Amino acid sequence: MDRIFTSRKPALATAIVMDSGSSTSLEKTKTEKSTENLVRISESDSRDAERGSGEPRVVANMEEIALKALHIDDDPTLNPWTFRMFLIGFGLSGFGSALATIFLFKPQSVSVSIIFLTVISYVAGNALEYIIPKTGKVGRWLNPHSFNSKEHLAIVIMSGSASGAAAATEVLATQKLYYNIVPNAAVAVLLLFSSQLLGYGMAGVLRKSLVYPTKMVWPSILPLSALIETLHRDKAEMKKKFNLFWIVFGAVAVWEWFPQYIAPFLTGVSVFCLANQKNLVFTNIFGGTSGNEGLGLLAVSFDWQYIGVSSFFLPLITLTNSFIGFILCMALYIGVYYGNVWDALRFPFLSQQLFSVDSNSTKFDIYNQSKILDVNNELDTNRLAAVGIPSFATTYATYLLTTNLAVTATIAHIMLWNREEVGESFSRPSWSKIKNYRPSANTFMFWKKKQQAPGSERLEDANISDLDPHYRQMLAYAEVPSSWYILIFMISMILGIFCIYNLKSTLPWWGFLVAVTLSFMSTLFFGAMAGLIGFTVPITSLIQLIGGYLHPGQPVANMYFVLFGANAQAQALYLIHNLKLGQYGKLSPKCTFTVQIIGTIFGAIVNYALMNTITTNQREILLSIQGTNIWSGQVIQSFNSNAIAFGALSKYMFSVGRTYQWIVLALPLGFAVPLPFYFAHRRFPTLGLDYIVTPVITWYLGYLSVGINSSVMMHFIIGFVIQFYIRKKYPEWFLKYNYILAAAISGGTELLVFVTTFAVQGASGKEVPFPPWWGNNYQKGNVDFCMRNPAVEASRRTDTESRSNNDISSSALNITSRDVQYANFDSIDARGLCDTNFGKYGQCSSATWTDVPTGNTLEDSSHAFYAFYSTCKMIGYNPAVNMKGDDKFAFGTSQTKLDKYIHAFSVKKGYGWAPNIWYAGRHFKDAKCWYKETGSGWRHSQGVCKIAFTC
Repeated sequence: MDRIFTSRKPALATAIVMDSGSSTSLEKTKTEKSTENLVRISESDSRDAERGSGEPRVVANMEEIALKALHIDDDPTLNPWTFRMFLIGFGLSGFGSALATIFLFKPQSVSVSIIFLTVISYVAGNALEYIIPKTGKVGRWLNPHSFNSKEHLAIVIMSGSASGAAAATEVLATQKLYYNIVPNAAVAVLLLFSSQLLGYGMAGVLRKSLVYPTKMVWPSILPLSALIETLHRDKAEMKKKFNLFWIVFGAVAVWEWFPQYIAPFLTGVSVFCLANQKNLVFTNIFGGTSGNEGLGLLAVSFDWQYIGVSSFFLPLITLTNSFIGFILCMALYIGVYYGNVWDALRFPFLSQQLFSVDSNSTKFDIYNQSKILDVNNELDTNRLAAVGIPSFATTYATYLLTTNLAVTATIAHIMLWNREEVGESFSRPSWSKIKNYRPSANTFMFWKKKQQAPGSERLEDANISDLDPHYRQMLAYAEVPSSWYILIFMISMILGIFCIYNLKSTLPWWGFLVAVTLSFMSTLFFGAMAGLIGFTVPITSLIQLIGGYLHPGQPVANMYFVLFGANAQAQALYLIHNLKLGQYGKLSPKCTFTVQIIGTIFGAIVNYALMNTITTNQREILLSIQGTNIWSGQVIQSFNSNAIAFGALSKYMFSVGRTYQWIVLALPLGFAVPLPFYFAHRRFPTLGLDYIVTPVITWYLGYLSVGINSSVMMHFIIGFVIQFYIRKKYPEWFLKYNYILAAAISGGTELLVFVTTFAVQGASGKEVPFPPWWGNNYQKGNVDFCMRNPAVEASRRTDTESRSNNDISSSALNITSRDVQYANFDSIDARGLCDTNFGKYGQCSSATWTDVPTGNTLEDSSHAFYAFYSTCKMIGYNPAVNMKGDDKFAFGTSQTKLDKYIHAFSVKKGYGWAPNIWYAGRHFKDAKCWYKETGSGWRHSQGVCKIAFTC
């Protein structure tokens, strides 16, 4: 299940991975309350299904798949609590969480394949069963029995819950890159825990409505459940499947060295760009191998990292409707850009940044958000009046509009086609059914497989008509006490409130509670939708709008409001998703709950550590407009842009009468989108209009707003070949090998991406580029040979100066009001001071910063010094300030080193912290200027201090 938090490329929001017997993603309710497939099955398919003769048939009804394609029987004696489970679970959790964090900073949003985790954990489990001795006391403990399906499922849930980039890492990365706020590591990790676990408490309250009933099928689970059953029920057949797996796995792992490292040209081959390398229109339409390059029309990709394997199992109706949206997206983007809608030609064709009023077609000027924020990172209206209101790239604004259309179109679609099921889901969690939260005597003995004591944790009537037969088998296991969920919820609430104040988020306690309330309310509705039809749309944009109007002028508060309003809902749905997966696999609820918590916590720690490394080592690329074909800050850029736009400037940008009013008005308009097709189908039922799924189409209208788009055509080509041709022509092969093939491709790709990221692409701190040659178009522009936009290049050349300007604001450096007069980078005096001390060529023998008042700390003076330095550099000077010993350092030579010194408060050899200033006789003319006061840091001992440095 894709958990989408920010406005990254819509990673197939219809997170449906149907079993091979299914051809649909969305279903509608008929009068008999059955769930009918929306895909029109051809007559030949129907005849094939009716022939019998042992041939696999297409099962159209989702409830039939859940009840007949998956075995209902269970063996309660199977034990998941083994050494193998924890060893493999932690290993794959670390691998998956690291990979997910790397993917967060890729130009195309890619998710870790749960199918790959399933297959590789099966291989590892059987290998450990064979390798670990079975005899003796140690053997009986380490290898007590054969590797079974419940161990396997526990590993999959643990590693799957870890294999996503925690949403709080986006918040922390944004603060680090754009606000120069680097919180205490312990508090940052607590924020990750709180935001990730908060939704789990909500899931526990709602599980009786969203997990137990048969109608809550959760279609995205069915292929995974079927795959695990297959792996553990037919050992002889699996030998052939795994031979195929390892052959394809190895071949793909070797192949990926070429598009990933040796020949990036293979990421997207465009004959149009090869034919005309000096046409910017060709770049916008046919280019697409670099982030935010172009639409990738008719480009052919050979890089499985970006093609992905979802096309192997996406239902035909999802592929068809998304392809319609994809084609319309191209037409829409070309129309709005070249029609100059919202002054489109003044901004990049694709970008997630905000741009200033000075931006034009020859130089894109990124909006300097620090100029409109005060010392508390809140909007200063006087500064806003001077700087002006920013603008989006028109294609990105269009993406925001179509996303809002999709959110409410989804609600309308479900209310039209599935209103009875949704009504039942809303009515189910009555007070009488959820009021009893008494823990039993064995509440915390989670390894026990005891029958649930009579009472409150079960549904009141175990014989109700829509009770899932799989759930009836689960009555053999003790349910997770509701007190566990409430405890998780309360601890997460307390930690969340602590973090928002400790991290100076500017989000008040009541705003936090409003966000949590919105999350809970949306979990019930969108959870019912996902359980019934397997389609959901992230609510991030809606939460951002609400947060912007509740907390106007506060971008950081908006980020945290979205974190606890949207991410908590996504996490709640993910736990509900896994509880249903555990129900299909007959894994005890306590085991499912425990491994989900363990995986989430472990994955969050890895997320934070790796995020910190990447944002330090790749800072310049992450802040650039286009990035590279390896690294991109598109996720963080869009998150920050939305925080400024929705959080600080919502009333100036989105209110009625303002430039982007239609982004907000799209929300009520979305309710009307499905109506014409619904009523036309009622009037003309034979036209097939019920197969037009408007939420999918409207979502994909914004699909190309970001990322490497050269892979999209290949994604659809593969999907249609598999669904139209292979599934019908070779159904037996499709049933046996399709998922294994997808897992092998995904596994080989993900392993190679992990290796290259650390070995040669800079995640470890050192990049090892492949020698320049034609296949990587070394330093000549886009790797597909499409013309690079000169305005992007102009922005790239001044990007460092722009960021220096951003860094030196009083708000970014937390300089108090008493220091502003010394650190005002906009003042005429600062320019004059640079002119006086640096001269025409930026050279000088000494420069001084005088009259720092008594009582200021070293931190204050260093901030003022940095402001002075950065101002000079911004207007064209490049002073070199040399450190001594192993701290020798030159300003301007490395943005990474500069950030390390400026933003890290550390003690160096007893001299205290200094970005580039030592004291105690080192870079101060007057060493007596400072003295150590216990508990209060270094302070001035004289009324006036002169800070000097040598150029």
